[in-house]
Formats: sequence, C-alpha cells, structure tokens
Amino acid sequence: MSAASPHHRIGDAARLSGVPAATIRYYEKEGLLPVQVRADNRYRLYSDDEIHRLRFIRLCRAMDMSLDEVRTLLSLGRGPDTAADHAACATVDEHLSHVRTRLHELQALESQLLSLRGRCDGTDGSRCHVIEALHDRADADPLPLPDPPARRHV
Repeated sequence: MSAASPHHRIGDAARLSGVPAATIRYYEKEGLLPVQVRADNRYRLYSDDEIHRLRFIRLCRAMDMSLDEVRTLLSLGRGPDTAADHAACATVDEHLSHVRTRLHELQALESQLLSLRGRCDGTDGSRCHVIEALHDRADADPLPLPDPPARRHV
C-alpha cells in the first residue's frame, strides 16, 4: 500500500464512510461505485477517494435522492464547470419538486389520520370507533381506475 493512496478493506471503508458493507457491495452492483480492485487474498480494497465517494452517496441518500439522481450528480465531477453546475442545480430542482409533492401527500395523509384518530376521542366510554370508521371507508371508497405505472422516486 502506498502512503499517498491507502487502501482500506470493506469493513474499514464501511466504518470510515458510514455506509454498511452490504450497501457498499450494492452500490458497486448498481454502478455508483467502481468495481474494486482486490488484494491477493481477494479482499476488496477502497481508496480515500472512494471513501469520499461513499460519503457523498450517503449524504445524497440521506436527502432522499434516488439512485439515478445520485448517479447524475456523481457524473458531474468536482471541478469548476458551469454546465455541470447547471446540471447539478437542475437535478436538485427536480428532487425538490418531488419532495414538495411528497410533502403535500404526507400532509393529506396526516389530515386523514387525525380525522380517523378523532373517531376515538373517549366520549363513548371505552368504545373506540377507529376500526368501524376504517370498515365504513373501505365500503364507501369506489375502486380506483387503473393508473399508469407510477414513477417511483427511489
């Protein structure tokens, strides 16, 4: 191992990056991380640059970015490049739009759950009407029309 570019086994890479070893293998399989060189003993070896890349991926995933969004950002590189800066901004804008849509969906869900929870307010002795309300709603809701396949974000 050279001092300029130390190589770490997968357990050390996991500890240094905060990414579990199984997830590191998955990222390799998905092409987010290059397939690693192996030592004579067949252990995967990771450089400091690859540890940084794993930290970058972890940060993006913590912001709920999809693998495709992470892949796009990784492809842009780190140097000063106006086109890359604009591409990164467009990727973040698209993700922000998804987050805002999801936020509205979660607010609607919160409202539904609060309404449902209100059915068990303790005013009817020990009787709670949550299950009854769920069954009533299941009977009242019409069957949804088939939607085109949803575009999953993650």
